[in-house]
Amino acid sequence: MHMVTIEDLVPKGHFLRKLESALDLSFVYEETAKLYSHRYGRPPYDPVVMVKYLLVGYLYGIPSERQIEQRIQTDMALRWYLGLDVFDRVPDHSTISQLRRRKPSFRKVFRRLFEKVVEQCIQKGLVSGRLVATDSTHVKANASRTSEHLVDAMEKPGVYWERLDQFEEEGLEELEKKVSPGKTGRKRRQKRTKPVRGNYRYDKKWVSRTDPESGHLNRPGKPQGPHYLAHQTVDCDHGIILDTVVTSGEVNDAVPYLNQIEHIHRDILPIQAATADSAYDLPLFHRVLKDHNIRFYVRPCSNSLKACGKGNPSSFVYDEENDLYRCPQGKELELRNLTRLSGGLRWVYYSKKADCDICPVRTECIGKCHTKHIERNYFWKEIRADIDELETPLYQRALRKRQIWSEGTFAAQKWGNNLARLFRRGIEIIGSGRPLPPFRNRIKLKKDDTSFLLTPNGVFFLALSHSIRHNLFPGHSLSTGRKFAVE
Repeated sequence: MHMVTIEDLVPKGHFLRKLESALDLSFVYEETAKLYSHRYGRPPYDPVVMVKYLLVGYLYGIPSERQIEQRIQTDMALRWYLGLDVFDRVPDHSTISQLRRRKPSFRKVFRRLFEKVVEQCIQKGLVSGRLVATDSTHVKANASRTSEHLVDAMEKPGVYWERLDQFEEEGLEELEKKVSPGKTGRKRRQKRTKPVRGNYRYDKKWVSRTDPESGHLNRPGKPQGPHYLAHQTVDCDHGIILDTVVTSGEVNDAVPYLNQIEHIHRDILPIQAATADSAYDLPLFHRVLKDHNIRFYVRPCSNSLKACGKGNPSSFVYDEENDLYRCPQGKELELRNLTRLSGGLRWVYYSKKADCDICPVRTECIGKCHTKHIERNYFWKEIRADIDELETPLYQRALRKRQIWSEGTFAAQKWGNNLARLFRRGIEIIGSGRPLPPFRNRIKLKKDDTSFLLTPNGVFFLALSHSIRHNLFPGHSLSTGRKFAVE
């Protein structure tokens, strides 16, 4: 008589067998050792079982912990993956809910799991760092536009403004060496930019009364109202998600960008090139990525030259050796100031009033102004080096790769994991990103069924499940052809 075991009921080539052999979760024991008592209380569940419990929910699109429990009770493959025999009792769904709510330190395990999968993808050659793409997608918050009201907001400058402060100090030192004392507009510049350079910036913004941590999204072609933004960076070889961050909906895409790129470059693997859309075309980024030896392929959105009056600044010739501009009439515009605006730092070159007063084309050039001045971006050398390659095949291929992998990844998550609308509120929970299930299933959920819809660090689970399902094993790759190579 042959004894049938649970091992016999799971096919040899089953996905979960491949997952068990490929994904080592032994690190969970080290991460959670201090959370368990070996002297008091009832015997605990295996922490690896807890992690697998949540993981299969995302892998198979199961919307609630109660439904995961029911699925495990009848699915032998899931029982086998969790290490349960045919007649073993399945952990109650409330156990997982209480674990997430009462053990905040357990959430670090989820982040570590995400990092572990990325490490294994690197080892398997699925991540190279040759080209990474960054973009964001909007996620509807559980709040309506009628709940929003206008309030005074106090906002810290953030990484972008702090980094700009550093370059401004360098620029001022350089300005003092080039320009004689008394000929700069330094005092006027400091007075104008004092509110920007402080510890806080004040502004008015729309805030929802029901979910105040969401933000008002107001972008062309996008829905308006309370939203969150999911920022993701993917490797363009196989679409592996390397990092993900969730912010409120009013945050500019460029705000978390430097932290994301530098974290990946420093802690995960060296990056050779990065690409993004025009929302990330800030002069500071060209310089910072250049300092890290990272090529930056971005769709340009602005000119680096500005001028007062009516004249076209492109008709003015720059003398790089003497660091000055010459107008079409042959007169010189000398460097006098370093100004700071919301878009960044700019060198300012002024003409002499005596030259402009006798100029035959004065009216057509400066209008009612007293002198002509031209503003050039502080980071113009780095911008010019990147933009000069705009029409090259390598640059254009990088932009196409960004569109394929960034937009494609968001589409897969929104269609496969319903990353379109959130059910619970608050950035700590939403930042973990569990979406609302399809509407047809929403009415069937009981009150405690919603506990799994937005698990802590769930955004990592979304990214994790995407990488596992499509990229962790041979034959599941979504590669789009030849690899990107920096020339």
